[in-house]
Amino acid sequence: MRDFRWPPPPDGGPRTYGPGPSAPRTGRPALPDPETEVVATPHGVELERLVTGAGEPATVFAHGLAHGIATTRPLGSGVAGRKVFFQFRGHGRSAVPAGPWGYPDLARDLRAIADLAGASRAVGMSLGAGALARLLTDSPQRFERMVFFLPAAFDTGRPPAARQRVAELVTAVNEGDVSGVAEVIAAETPVQVRNTPGAWAYLRTRIDQLLRDGLATELVDLAEAAPVPDPAALRAVTARVLVIGCLGDDQHPVEAAERLAAAIPGATLHVYDRPGVLWNHRTDLRQRVSGFLNDPA
Repeated sequence: MRDFRWPPPPDGGPRTYGPGPSAPRTGRPALPDPETEVVATPHGVELERLVTGAGEPATVFAHGLAHGIATTRPLGSGVAGRKVFFQFRGHGRSAVPAGPWGYPDLARDLRAIADLAGASRAVGMSLGAGALARLLTDSPQRFERMVFFLPAAFDTGRPPAARQRVAELVTAVNEGDVSGVAEVIAAETPVQVRNTPGAWAYLRTRIDQLLRDGLATELVDLAEAAPVPDPAALRAVTARVLVIGCLGDDQHPVEAAERLAAAIPGATLHVYDRPGVLWNHRTDLRQRVSGFLNDPA
């Protein structure tokens, strides 16, 4: 069995040993990153933003911890209207205000971007799902429709294994430890695809972005925080809500998705049967999110 190796070879394919294909690998060059802008917000924190599509409705997409615009864009595939992607504080080109930070600060970032765009819908992924839930505790009627994808935490902090991984990643990024960053990021990919050209392309892109933009050390404390200490605060939500979780993901325990869905009246819960949803169920996920948001009913 061939194994994971770092660094990858120049041709972009996996470096392996033992019997296996020896022909040179070819592939299409990576597309350039889309041009983003940095916008001012009423609470004084400048945030990086990308707007695609046109018309109404507008949907805001909130990413996960140590991720960003590139990771949430697949969730917008097929979604009608304008799509507004952004980077939370401490990510990408967004500002790094003095800490410590909590979920109220992330909710403020999300609310500001949504208000600037006039967004009536929202999609939150992992950390973004927690920020969206926290926003609803103060403004339960803010959005008409919402999708929570793989919430990492809800009424408690992240599991210990997830907290450790966040701390290891932030440390490796700030020390410029390429191998350390690669090891943590590689764990995000399912084992069955980990030594494929697609996984290597993902790994290269994530490493390049993280080492270029860095990660704020304040993000480590967020891994221990509970987005919504009192689930009863979400009883006033009347929007249509879809919560998506999966089994077997130690970074996004299905229990967080189940408790979140139970706390929001009328919420629909969908649970995938294995982790690595963006790898194993990408087409179904895109169709599920766009179908829910585009449904005229």
